[in-house]
Amino acid sequence: MKKTILLGVGLATILALTACGGSNETNAPEGTQTDPHYPLTIGNYSKAEGGSTWEPKDQVFNQAPQRVMANTRPAAELLLHLGLEDKIAGVGASFGAPDPSVEEEYAKLNILSDAYVGKEVTLGTDPDLVFGRGGLFENADWGVGTVDTLNDMGINTYVLESSIPGATYDSIYQDIENVGEIFNVQDKAQSFINELKGRQEAIASKLASIQENKTFAYLHTTDPEAISIYSAHGETFFNDVFHMIKLDNVFKEEAGEIPLETLIQTDPDILIIPTWTDKNPENAEKVKEGLYGNPKLSSMKAIKNKQIYAVDYNYMFGYGYNSIDGIELLAKDIYPDLFQ
Repeated sequence: MKKTILLGVGLATILALTACGGSNETNAPEGTQTDPHYPLTIGNYSKAEGGSTWEPKDQVFNQAPQRVMANTRPAAELLLHLGLEDKIAGVGASFGAPDPSVEEEYAKLNILSDAYVGKEVTLGTDPDLVFGRGGLFENADWGVGTVDTLNDMGINTYVLESSIPGATYDSIYQDIENVGEIFNVQDKAQSFINELKGRQEAIASKLASIQENKTFAYLHTTDPEAISIYSAHGETFFNDVFHMIKLDNVFKEEAGEIPLETLIQTDPDILIIPTWTDKNPENAEKVKEGLYGNPKLSSMKAIKNKQIYAVDYNYMFGYGYNSIDGIELLAKDIYPDLFQ
């Protein structure tokens, strides 16, 4: 259901559309001000509860949102980069590596939980926009509510394009542009886009001399005795981010978990493990040492060449602009001579 606002209390609202310079103007009762930027329609997405297919669904904004619930830390940090800290009513899933450039502003926000939050907590912020990672728009204990559920309650939603199937890092630029339109801060949005594109180009320039991509596998494990290989099949954003630094996920075409024997036989150049920088970063070093010392893996070149790297979980699965921070750090670890 599209959200509407009734102008004028106790009076009939008269909406007159007049042609002026090719744009529509809204007449409001005397003494009120209107912004010609609104109403604004933004193309976005919805999916059925428990479903997997995202379908197009417009969101209509009659004004800039005033109370935004951001369902992850990276989502909130994006808003901060556009100067929207006073619009953020709450932040869920406050884990992962912080962005130092907005860390001071972030510390002042209403942090709802270090974990994913449910619909009740989300609604407790009295939001007029729920914003962030697509996978969290579910009517589950860990979900903020489906898009349709929230829209039916008169609450706008924005699902990050970077977080739905088919996304690449370039999807971030569309998200920033859309947010700039929603809040009418297009100049700040374009400035941030230019900054990120400049960083992306700088990384590509540093790695220009590399002629052949390395292969990698992602081990989703915090215990070296319990190795779990995640193929990241369908994780297009994840795979594109690593491709930015000339790394190819060797299992990206494989659905489901990969047996340990298949990992050993495939023998990728590099192994990636997750870390939670803000929680238990030292555990990553313990996992590395355990993997290096695992006799089952001793034949692998990643083990022989000491090519296991830890990447903060949010850089890989936060679907945010700051994935470029993590991927730049990783590139410096793998190719230190090229970043001197």
